[in-house]
Amino acid sequence: MDLLQWLTDTELGAMVSTVLVSMVPVLELRFGIPWGVAHGLSHWTAFLCAVLGNMIPLPFIVVYIRRIFKWMRRHLPQLDRVVDKLEAKAHLKGRKVTKYRYLGLMIFVAIPLPGTGGWTGALIAAFLDMRLRKAMPSILAGILIAGFLITGITYGFTSIF
Repeated sequence: MDLLQWLTDTELGAMVSTVLVSMVPVLELRFGIPWGVAHGLSHWTAFLCAVLGNMIPLPFIVVYIRRIFKWMRRHLPQLDRVVDKLEAKAHLKGRKVTKYRYLGLMIFVAIPLPGTGGWTGALIAAFLDMRLRKAMPSILAGILIAGFLITGITYGFTSIF
């Protein structure tokens, strides 16, 4: 059995692939939960794996992203436009969060639409100089809310078909 077959045809493989898919920016748990269910996981198992996968990279983003961007500007100037776009996105989205701080961050992350989610929430927290120990509970709460919404939608969709 090759790796791809293991990731899609076994329960443990489906759990691992759901965690991995949910770690990817833009996809996050919005795609991870349906992925896990499509590969045979129960809705709750897919939910737990997707939340875990979505959360793994976020503390590193909150703590290190500004240093990473600074390093990229110095050593990879050809990526300046990418860094500029990401910083502009964080600042633009951050304006919506600023007024309500941690509650705003939670609500922003909870909305399961493109351009929101854990990765963007972590970027916003970093650029608003939010402390990790205060930002992470807000981000986790937002991810849990989004996860419940996506799980409900996935459950409704799979019960129709």
